[in-house]
Amino acid sequence: MIVDLPNTTISKVSKSLVTIREQGGAVALGRVLTLIIATDFKGIERAIKAANDASREHPCRILVLADDKGGSKKAARLDAQIRVGGDAGASEVIVLRAYGEAASDPQGLVTGLLLPDAPVVAWWPDGAPEKASVSPIGRIATRRITDAASQADPHAYLRHLAKTYAPGDSDFAWTRLTLWRAQLAAILDQPPFDPVLAVEVTGAVDSPSTDLLAAWLELKLKVKVKLIRTARGKAVSGIRGVKLIRKSGDIEIVRNVPDVATLIQPTQPTREITLPRRSLRDCLSEDLRRLDPDDLFGKVITKSFGPKTPRPVISEAAVTKKASSAKPVAKKPVAKKPVAKKK
Repeated sequence: MIVDLPNTTISKVSKSLVTIREQGGAVALGRVLTLIIATDFKGIERAIKAANDASREHPCRILVLADDKGGSKKAARLDAQIRVGGDAGASEVIVLRAYGEAASDPQGLVTGLLLPDAPVVAWWPDGAPEKASVSPIGRIATRRITDAASQADPHAYLRHLAKTYAPGDSDFAWTRLTLWRAQLAAILDQPPFDPVLAVEVTGAVDSPSTDLLAAWLELKLKVKVKLIRTARGKAVSGIRGVKLIRKSGDIEIVRNVPDVATLIQPTQPTREITLPRRSLRDCLSEDLRRLDPDDLFGKVITKSFGPKTPRPVISEAAVTKKASSAKPVAKKPVAKKPVAKKK
């Protein structure tokens, strides 16, 4: 069921929720948290779809706060929409479209609609605030989720996040690494337990997850990691592969097609493994499973992207050129044995 409330107030929205609950039996007593989504008008439906899917694992009240970015030029107005039942997954969705001066106080708009005694999670699926932890919405949230891949310069945003990080901050660029980190950890738990001497991580030029994976491997393995950037492909984006260099032989995970990667290990047959690119629903569901700070993410982002010498980055074209320009090793002429003459 969808109820539209044009040109309304937060008080009227709250009363409408009570009426819907009494008449239709839609209750909020089983909700475990309040999820606030801050986006623009274009991102509303995409964000709601991901949140509705995630709500089946985490029943919650979803508050979508959308700003038309029109500033004070337009007349102040607040349009609201309430979605319950089949249109809201296992949640109840309240969409707030703020115009003009009505958008100047986002915290005031959502405060009256928060579930009592329930944690608050804030998610910015598109543009992130300058500093999430002190932003109007971030101040009332237990967890604050951004997405570096949605920023104008994903790599610069990671460096910015390292400067502004506060416990409780999270980013989908890190959440997308869960399957990769689990796979790499499982491989290194198998014999032979040779130390890793060096690591190469290859990924698309616009992939912040590639940067974070390289930073995590460098932090955990205490080795230098070479980061190789590739052009963004139509078929495969994000991380393309990881090579672990050891004395007993190199281990490689290469993903040349979507969702499937090839695992190459010494003394073992080459095999394919499932390694899909995670959806918004998958990332959001994982981040909602824990409401305490992610200490590992905090350590990786602050130690690896802080004010220090940046990790060397090379392009795939440079690697290919270097390999092709290498001079072949000259073979030594083999001395011919004298042929014995017949008497």
